[in-house]
Amino acid sequence: MEVREPSAKYLARPAYKQTEVGVIPEDWVSPSIKEIAANRPNAIVGGPFGSDLVSKDYVATGVPVVRGQNMALHYVSGEFAFVSESKAKYLQANTARPNDIIFTQRGTLGQISIVPSQPFEKYVVSQSQMKLTLNADLADSEYVYQYFLSASGQKQILDSAIQTGVPHTNLGILRSYRIPAPPTLAEQQAIAEALSDADALIESLEQLLAKKRQIKQGAMQELLTGQKHLPGFAGEWEVKRLDRLADIRSGGTPSTLRSEFWDGDVLWCTPTDITGLNGHKYLGDTSRKITALGLKASSAEIIPPRSVVMTSRATIGECAINLVPLSTNQGFKNFIPFYDVDVEFLYYLLATQKQGFISLCGGSTFLEIGKTQLAAYEVSIPSTKTEQTAIATVLSDMDAEIAALEAKLAKARKLKQGMMQELLTGRIRLV
Repeated sequence: MEVREPSAKYLARPAYKQTEVGVIPEDWVSPSIKEIAANRPNAIVGGPFGSDLVSKDYVATGVPVVRGQNMALHYVSGEFAFVSESKAKYLQANTARPNDIIFTQRGTLGQISIVPSQPFEKYVVSQSQMKLTLNADLADSEYVYQYFLSASGQKQILDSAIQTGVPHTNLGILRSYRIPAPPTLAEQQAIAEALSDADALIESLEQLLAKKRQIKQGAMQELLTGQKHLPGFAGEWEVKRLDRLADIRSGGTPSTLRSEFWDGDVLWCTPTDITGLNGHKYLGDTSRKITALGLKASSAEIIPPRSVVMTSRATIGECAINLVPLSTNQGFKNFIPFYDVDVEFLYYLLATQKQGFISLCGGSTFLEIGKTQLAAYEVSIPSTKTEQTAIATVLSDMDAEIAALEAKLAKARKLKQGMMQELLTGRIRLV
C-alpha cells in the first residue's frame, strides 16, 4: 500500500470513488489484509493442529493461550489457560505478540481482539483463532481493529464465511479481506484514537452500570430481608403467606380457532411481554390483544392497574407492575395487593423469591408453580405499609439511576456507531 501525504485539494474539495469496500475518498486506498500484513513468516497464521495443543498441555502458569472466552472487546483478556515455555517454543509459529490482531476462525465469527502489551509478552493462539501481524509502516492495529468492528467489517467477515457444518473461515479468506484506508498512518491513528476514546467512554459507563446494579442487589438483600432498617424504622418483621398480601389470580387463553376472540382492545399479556422489558419494572402495553368476547369465553380476567403480574410456567418469577388494565395467559399468577401492602414493595419482594418459587416446582421437566403453592408460600414483610413504601422508594431511586445510565450507555453506543460510519468511510476527515 502506498503511503503518502494527503493532497490539499482533496481536503478542500473531496472527491470519491467506488471500491470493493464501498465509496471512499479518492486519496484513500483499499488494500487486502495480505497487502498490509508484515513481510515475514507467520504474519498470518491460525492455531496449531488439534493434536499439537490438548487439555493435558495446560499448566498453572506460563504462556497464556488465547481461546474464545478471551476474545473480549478491544483487548484479549479474561481467565487464561497456560502452556509451559517449552510448549510455547514448540508452538512458536502460533505465537501472538502485542499489537497483533486475533480473529475467531470458527464458532462465533466476527470476534476480534488486539493483543495487549501487558501483562504478558506473548500468547499462543488456540485452534479456533487466527493471528494477524501488520506491517507497522502501512497499517495501524487500532484502525484495522476498529474497521472490523464496524458494520461493514462485520458484514465482510460473515458474508465470506463457510457455512457448512459449524460456520468457519480460513487463512485464505482472512488474507482476502479488504479495508478502506486513509493514505497516511497519521490519519489512521487519528481515526483510531477518536473511536478508542468513544470505546473508553462506553467501557466506563458499562463498569459504572455494573457497579450500580451490584449495589442495588446488595441493597435488596439487606432491605427486603429485614437485615437492615432504614432510619426511623425498627422492630421485627412479620411472616405472612402470599395470599395474605394479595388476591392471587390466574390467566387464560381464548380459543385460537375463533377469530372473533382476537385482535380486540383488551390487552393480553404473555411471558415474552415480561422478558422483553429486560428487567424494567413497568408494563404499559402488550404485543397481543383479545376481544371482550374472547375474555368472557376464557378463564382470563381483567387485572387492575398497579398489580404485579408474574410468570409461573417455564420461565418462573419474572415480574412487572402493570400500569393499565390487562389480562394474561395461563402462564401467569397475578397479585392484586391488599390495601395494607405497597405494590412497589411487593414487586421487589417477589423478584427476590425466584429460586424459592422454582424449588416448589419439583423435578418436572416443564416448570410450573400453582396458585395453591404460591398462596401458602411465606415471606417476611414490614408490619407497616409506611416502611414498605420507604424501602420501595429507595430501590426505585436506584432503578431510576440505573435506567438513566442505561440510556446514557445506549446513546454512547449509538454515537460510536455513527462515528464509525463517518470516519471509516472518509465522509468526515480528521486532519
